[in-house]
Amino acid sequence: MFISLALAADTPPTDLMSFLPFIIIFVLFYFMLIRPQMKQAKVHKLMIESLKKDDEIVINGGVLGKVIKIKDQFVTLEIATGTQIHIQKQSVQSLLPSGTIKSI
Repeated sequence: MFISLALAADTPPTDLMSFLPFIIIFVLFYFMLIRPQMKQAKVHKLMIESLKKDDEIVINGGVLGKVIKIKDQFVTLEIATGTQIHIQKQSVQSLLPSGTIKSI
């Protein structure tokens, strides 16, 4: 009895109507996740390209330091007087205002 009612249903939705929820979800993902992430990556790339000697930075591990030397992929960072470390440019998290290290 139930099967005969199911077979007597109206015409199925069109192809566009069946894909409409997927299209809406993709558009939402683009504007809420993909686009802001691309913008943030672009800003980070510009910050890394603009690094210069004597900039004060924070790396992903939370280490503060002053840029001593910049090469293609690496940066030499002075984290204390006479203590230098080499880090990858991609690990730079943020650029600090000048004089931040002395104020801490």
